[in-house]
Amino acid sequence: MYYLLSVLILITCILLILIVLVQNSKGGGLASNFASSNQVLGARKTTDFLEKATWTLAIALLAFSLLASLTIQRTDEEIEQRSLIEDKAISIPDETPTNNWAPPPPPSEEQPIN
Repeated sequence: MYYLLSVLILITCILLILIVLVQNSKGGGLASNFASSNQVLGARKTTDFLEKATWTLAIALLAFSLLASLTIQRTDEEIEQRSLIEDKAISIPDETPTNNWAPPPPPSEEQPIN
């Protein structure tokens, strides 16, 4: 399953690159070649298609990436392995400092302050 998703991610990336390269940020690109309004794919329809294709491929890439991260095969050894930070946290005993310090009492009115 992971390999299938990896291939789908690769295909989606290539298609997304091609779609983005066809577009022009100024409204040109492929849409500028269709100047006459009586054609089947007019300028506006072409830009709408390219925009929808870009969004669809971007969402598909996100979904495939999330699914691929969930389907990575892990061995029992990798599952039981902890990170170095977790090992350090377990090996260091809990040494929370005790707060025995208390502020001095306020001076009483009976004692003059020099």
